[in-house]
Amino acid sequence: MFVGTWNVGGKTPNRGLNLREWLKSPLTADIYVLGFQEIVPLHAGNVLGPEDCSRATKWLSLICQALKGNRHDDSDRPANHKHRRQPRKSHLDSISIEDQHDRKSSEIFWDLGPDSCSSEENSPVNVHHRFCLAASKQMVGIFLCVLVRADLYQHISSLKASCVGTGIMGYLGNKGSVSISMTLYQTTFCFVCSHLASGEKDGDAFRRNSDVMEILKKTRFSHPCKILGKPVQPNCILDHDKIIWLGDLNYRLASVCEETCELLKKNDWRALLEKDQLRIEQRAGRVFNGWEEGRIHFAPTYKYLANSDHYVVQTPTSKEKQRTPAWCDRILWKGDGLELISYESSESKLSDHRPVYSYFSVQVNAVNRQNPTSIKSSSAQPPVYLQ
Repeated sequence: MFVGTWNVGGKTPNRGLNLREWLKSPLTADIYVLGFQEIVPLHAGNVLGPEDCSRATKWLSLICQALKGNRHDDSDRPANHKHRRQPRKSHLDSISIEDQHDRKSSEIFWDLGPDSCSSEENSPVNVHHRFCLAASKQMVGIFLCVLVRADLYQHISSLKASCVGTGIMGYLGNKGSVSISMTLYQTTFCFVCSHLASGEKDGDAFRRNSDVMEILKKTRFSHPCKILGKPVQPNCILDHDKIIWLGDLNYRLASVCEETCELLKKNDWRALLEKDQLRIEQRAGRVFNGWEEGRIHFAPTYKYLANSDHYVVQTPTSKEKQRTPAWCDRILWKGDGLELISYESSESKLSDHRPVYSYFSVQVNAVNRQNPTSIKSSSAQPPVYLQ
C-alpha cells in the first residue's frame, strides 16, 4: 500500500506537472491512498459556495498519467469515462453507497500498460498494471482518493465516506477531515485525510489536538441494519482493524526561529525533532495515543518559497509570511499487520509544502468467517473501464 499526502497550496496543477517522483515506490503498489489539502484556494467563495470538483478531476488525471509513466498525456483534458448509472453532480462525490450489491460510486478503471487489456485475467501484466478508482471524496480543499489493483476491486465492500469540518466557527470545511472506510476481504480499513488548525502561537498546538478529538468523535459511517450472518461494519474511525491518518497536521517546532535556522544549516533533523510539537503532544498522551509513525529522515516539509529549495524564513526579503520550518505533513497508523517499508518526502516545488509518502506491507484476513470456503465478490455488475 502506497500512502501519500500533499498540501498543494491552492495551486492549479499545470500540464507538465509530473507526479512520478512522488508516487515512486520500491514496487508497484496494490493500493494507492492519496490525500490532498488546499486543492482550491481557501477563500470565502470556495468555503461557503458550491463544491468545485474541477481541480480534483485534474489531479486524478495526473495520478493516472504518473501510474502509466507517460509524460506526454494532456493533463488539462479530463479523462473520458462512463457510468453504469446516471451520475450525480460529480463522480468525485458519488461514494455514498447504500448497499454493497448496489454500487452507486463510479467504477472507473485505468489501463496502465499496452498489454493490460489482455484476455488472460491472471497474467502478470493484468495484475500489476490495471487500477480502479475505488472511492474519492472532497470537502472544500481536502480531497482523498483510493485506487486499487483491478483484481482486488471485487473483494472490496462497504465503502463509506464521512466529512468533518473544524474550520471557521468550528464547523466549516476550510479545516477538518475526509475519511473513507472500506473492507478488503474480511479486513476493515479507515483512511483519514485531515487539515488541522494552523498557526505557531502559544495554544495553537492545543487547537490541533482539539481538531483531532473532534474528528474522532464526529466521524461516523452509516450502515444498514445488521444482516444475519454478516459481520458488523465499523461505525467510527477506531472501530477499524487498520487505520491510516494522513495530511497537513500543521504541528510546528517548539523552538525559536534562530535556533531552528542553525540546525537546518547542519541538517540536524534529530535535534529539530526533539522540538516537534506532534511528538511532544504524543509523549504527553494528549493526542494520537497509541498511534505509530515512521522515523523521519527528511527535511521539514514547510514552509518553502514556491519553485525553490529555500525556506521562507531563509529569505528575509520575501513578502511571504515568515514561518518557522516544520514537519507539518505526516502519516500515522494504528492497527496490527501494517509494516512500514519507507517514509519519505518528495521534491516537487509546486507549493510551499513538500509531498510526503509511505509504503506499507499490509496483512489482510482473506477468510470469510461465515463461509470459510468461499469469498464472494462485492460487485454485482461488471465495472466500466476508462481507456
